[in-house]
Amino acid sequence: MKKAVILFSGGLDSTTVLSLAQSQGFDCYPISFDYGQRHAVEIATAKKVAQFFKVKNHNIITLPKNLFGACALTDDAIAVPDYVEADVDKIPVTYVPARNTIFLAIALGYAESIGAHDIFLGVSNVDYSGYPDCRPEYIKAFEQLANLATKEAVEGHKMSIHAPLLYLSKAQTITLGLRHGVDYSITVSCYNADDRTGAACGTCDSCTYRKKGFKEAGLPDPTRYG
Repeated sequence: MKKAVILFSGGLDSTTVLSLAQSQGFDCYPISFDYGQRHAVEIATAKKVAQFFKVKNHNIITLPKNLFGACALTDDAIAVPDYVEADVDKIPVTYVPARNTIFLAIALGYAESIGAHDIFLGVSNVDYSGYPDCRPEYIKAFEQLANLATKEAVEGHKMSIHAPLLYLSKAQTITLGLRHGVDYSITVSCYNADDRTGAACGTCDSCTYRKKGFKEAGLPDPTRYG
């Protein structure tokens, strides 16, 4: 089987991507990152979802807890804000500095070391908070880098960065995932989830887009809100 590395948080998007990659015949190697995020329930959820999909090769990578600063997701002194209508010219305080670049760089090294030429991630340029590392131009640029920087690519084995949700709304993403067997009740997307119960706050950007997705898809939202 072809191997694929999946950037995997156990949230709605990355779980959909994992299900899609499996449906395409890939042997999936998801990697999750413990980087000091305040929603530490993310790691426990990622383990749970990986077990649901019977993934044998789920890696959890621990990064220095103080690697990312000036961000509401990593600094307890900065509150996670409630959702407000997005200002396209303002990047929200929940942006984690260069996170996708760091995660993708690690995924690229891991992929090359196991003979994988495909990396999947669940970014969207539709229902999202305006992060610069979720844009189509960014995905294209990183793929170009991957094909300049790796021995595999130089020797003729092209590296591909897959962002299958890039142009999908949350409603479309949910519909896609359900077709591939996703149980969204076991996923957590919240930026401020309760570490003890896993209950979502219901008011942050991520929760708002998730609620919107189920509503627009005409489906009941199975998320547990606190």
